[in-house]
Amino acid sequence: MFRANFSSQVDHHFNQLKRLDKLTNNSSLTTTNGQLTFDLEIVVEAEVDGVGMGVLGDGTPFLTLRGLARMCGIDHTTLVKLTSEWGDGSVKAREKKIRDLIKAQGFDDTVFFHAVKKNGTIHHAIPAHVCMAVLEYYAFEVSTDNAHALRSYRILAKKGFSDFVYAQVGYNPDGKVSLAWQQFHDRVSLVANAVPAGYFSVYQEIAGMIVPMINAGVDVGPHIVPDISVGQRWSKYWIAEDLEILHGPRKKYLHDYPVYFPQAPSNPQTPYCYPDEALGEFRKWFRETYIGSHLPEYLTGQARIGKIKPAIATKAIDSFKRKAIASKPR
Repeated sequence: MFRANFSSQVDHHFNQLKRLDKLTNNSSLTTTNGQLTFDLEIVVEAEVDGVGMGVLGDGTPFLTLRGLARMCGIDHTTLVKLTSEWGDGSVKAREKKIRDLIKAQGFDDTVFFHAVKKNGTIHHAIPAHVCMAVLEYYAFEVSTDNAHALRSYRILAKKGFSDFVYAQVGYNPDGKVSLAWQQFHDRVSLVANAVPAGYFSVYQEIAGMIVPMINAGVDVGPHIVPDISVGQRWSKYWIAEDLEILHGPRKKYLHDYPVYFPQAPSNPQTPYCYPDEALGEFRKWFRETYIGSHLPEYLTGQARIGKIKPAIATKAIDSFKRKAIASKPR
C-alpha cells in the first residue's frame, strides 16, 4: 500500500519524460547493450552531498551511476555490474524486477542509461524512470532493510525527480521565474504559520536581505542558506547581552525545509523564535552589525569555497551599501 501511494505521486512527473520514447525512432540514435546514445550534451551538472546529477540539452534530468548508487545506499560497482549485464541475453532476477518496474511506468526497459560525451569522455546519464525503478527495488524488494534507499525514494517521490534535480543544480527549465525566487517562496510558505503568536523568526525578518541577494544573482537556496548564519550570530549576541532578562525567554518552534534541501531529511528543525518585545533590538543589530560587518564576511566566504562567483559576491555586498543623499545646490 505504501509503495502504491508513492508511485501514484510520481506518475505525473514521468509523463513529461515519456517524450524520450519517441526519440528512439530518430535515425541519429543508437541503442546498444542497454544504453541509448545520442548527440545531447550535459548543460549543467553538480555533485550534491556525494550524489552526481545534472540536466541534458533537452531538459532531461539525470543521476550519474555513482550518484544513483549513493542514493540507493549501495556500492557503485553493483550498478556497474548491472549495466554491463543489462541486455546480454541472460536476465537475472534483479534485472527482471527492475525491468518490470520500468515497464510499469510505461517506459522502454531495454535502455538503462544515456551515453553522453563530455570533454571527449563517455558519461552514464541515468534517466528519471530508471532511477526511480532502481530506488524502488532497493527500498522495497531486497530482502534486507535499506533505510537509505527508502529515504531517497520518499524525497524524490514527494518532490518529483525533475524538480529535485533542477533545484539542486540550479536549472530553470522555462526561464520565466528565477529558481531562487521559487525556492524562497517555498521556504516562506513553510515558515508562515509555524511561529507561535507573540514571537518572530529570524527567517521571516531577513527577507529584506535575501531579496537583494537574489537580485544580485546569488542562488539563495539549498546550498546557500543565509538565515543559518544570521541565526547563529544573533543567538550569540542574545546570550552575550543577556537579552532574555530584558525581553523574556526565547523558545523553539518546528520548521521544515523544502524536501529538496539537504537539511530536509532531519525535518522538522527546531530553531529559536524570539519574543516580539525584542524585535526592535533585533532589527537594529541586524541593520548595523550583521549587514555592516558579518554579511560581507559571509558572502566572501561563500565565494571562497566556490558557491558564489566573486563578481556576484561583490555585487551583492555593494547592493547593501548605503547611498549618500546628494545635497541640493543652494
